[in-house]
Amino acid sequence: MRVSTSTSSSTSSRTSLSSSVSKLTLSALFLTFPSVIAALNLDCKDVAASGKHFDFSPLGGPHQVYWLAEPESFHSLQDNFTFVLDLCKQLKGSGCHNGARVCGINNQINLNTNNITTEFRDIVGSYTTNNGRMIEPKYTLLRNSKSHADVGREGVRAELHGGKFPFEKGADQMAIIEFVCDKERTGLEGDEKGPEGNDKEGDDKKEEGGDKKEGEKRSRKREDNGKCENSDKSLRFCGYGMEDQEKGKQAGVLRLEWRTKYACENAEKEGSASSHWGFFTWFIIILFLAIAAYLIFGSWLNYNRYGARGWDLLPHGDAIRDIPYILKDFGRRVVSTVSGPGSRGGYSAV
Repeated sequence: MRVSTSTSSSTSSRTSLSSSVSKLTLSALFLTFPSVIAALNLDCKDVAASGKHFDFSPLGGPHQVYWLAEPESFHSLQDNFTFVLDLCKQLKGSGCHNGARVCGINNQINLNTNNITTEFRDIVGSYTTNNGRMIEPKYTLLRNSKSHADVGREGVRAELHGGKFPFEKGADQMAIIEFVCDKERTGLEGDEKGPEGNDKEGDDKKEEGGDKKEGEKRSRKREDNGKCENSDKSLRFCGYGMEDQEKGKQAGVLRLEWRTKYACENAEKEGSASSHWGFFTWFIIILFLAIAAYLIFGSWLNYNRYGARGWDLLPHGDAIRDIPYILKDFGRRVVSTVSGPGSRGGYSAV
């Protein structure tokens, strides 16, 4: 009987120990889960690379770039891409799956029949409810890059993942965006809004400049030397195609360049000018609390040590009582100084 009792007690202790360990494990998982999700997602307000932090929230909202590829001679097909991206939130109305941040819309043209076939390519996004793929951003300072083309450049390179084409079992898709420091640009110069936004120039100017925009769109072809499109806009298309990755795999890579002052390492955040007013506000509050604490503590000390009452409770009560009279005398002196001694009465000497 004793043996069975000891066995049951040891079993119960093991059970309680395992349950406590499992609770600790679950609590640790719940605590670390938000940080893991944040690391796998894209936060435009805090892009950190090598200890430097960048705030790209002013660049939020849907933006568009275009690319008209060279026609395929064998099939007589020509890809006509519109890439829509939003750094700060999921795209809506783009045609890609829920969770997409960068979407490629290809209106493929058959040059023989003039038929157009539209396809949507998820390039970057967090698809937790679909295939579980995340953005998994990787940031690198351009000055730390090993490429000779980045010598003397300031900014950050963002490598973003999550997409596939076809979406279920296709090739991996990704975007590489180079945010280049340009103190003269906000990053919205020549901005073209996506499906959620409106062009800055208005609908009338859109119609007037339709032919011009179409001409620019047709000229946006990647040069053979790998440079970005010849455009004065801040957000520029630099290339899209299959590229070799690790372990012999290939992925569709979209390359963009974004020139903006927010990519400068010493860039000031918007609204930082009001921080001085906040400092003085806190200074006044702290000064007021310090004076109040001094008066309360001094009154308590005078009451308990000397049994003082009334004005005698306040520290330096005599000086405080004399303040009105001191101010009155000071005012009289100021008035007499400003008005002068006055003129003498009677006759003046001849």
